[in-house]
Amino acid sequence: MPKWSKIILLLISFIGIILLLNWSQEKDANKVLLKPVISIKVKGENVFLTESELYARLRLKKYVYNKQIAAQLPIHEIEKFISEMTEVKSVKVYKKHGAKWLIDVVLKSPIARVFDSNNNTYYIDKDGDIIERSSLHTARVILFSGNINDPVPDKKLNLIINNDSLKSKRILDDIYRISNYVCNSPFFDALIGQVYINAKKEFILIPSLGDQRIIFGTAETDKVVADKFKRLQVFYEQAMPYEGWQKYREISVKYNGQIVCKKR
Repeated sequence: MPKWSKIILLLISFIGIILLLNWSQEKDANKVLLKPVISIKVKGENVFLTESELYARLRLKKYVYNKQIAAQLPIHEIEKFISEMTEVKSVKVYKKHGAKWLIDVVLKSPIARVFDSNNNTYYIDKDGDIIERSSLHTARVILFSGNINDPVPDKKLNLIINNDSLKSKRILDDIYRISNYVCNSPFFDALIGQVYINAKKEFILIPSLGDQRIIFGTAETDKVVADKFKRLQVFYEQAMPYEGWQKYREISVKYNGQIVCKKR
């Protein structure tokens, strides 16, 4: 076969493949979309968004509807809409061959709930981000209440804490430090259920076991928080079994290097 004939055959084959691909894409674009396959992942037991709730929100915003064809699917708009939900850490929306499409979501993991002085309530997650309160879901996390007058933040708390240009004296920074330590400690995660902030801006820890009050004081740095909790853990593990859980009404670690107890 002459060389030019082979070239012509190759060109015809190439054009045929292109036409076939275009025909396949046009056929897919006109197919009625199936319901998306939604995957929601979260670390821990606190789930703030389910597959059915997410799909209902997409329906409510008219991003998906009956007899919607593939060409009408606004993938980027849907991805942006989901990413702006305060429960969501990351999201990926993508379409597969035919009428199938998928939504992969990773949720935030709350570590604390705040009830502030202005009747606002919201959650803080392990990355220092804010999660709005849900009327459908609650999380089993440490509760903070009392004299909390900071405005509801619109930035990640950990970015503010670790950025000198953004630093300011805020009670929410201290709340994040304490809750972050507690959630990473199996001992204190089981022991501490609530924290109250008094008029002096001191943290009062309320154990789930016993009826003592733990005067924690301030929590201005991670080092201070870790030191106070280490002293407190030594006391609970070494002294309380011998002294008894009912002997003291107050335990204070607010002073550097000390544990001060008040008997009943």
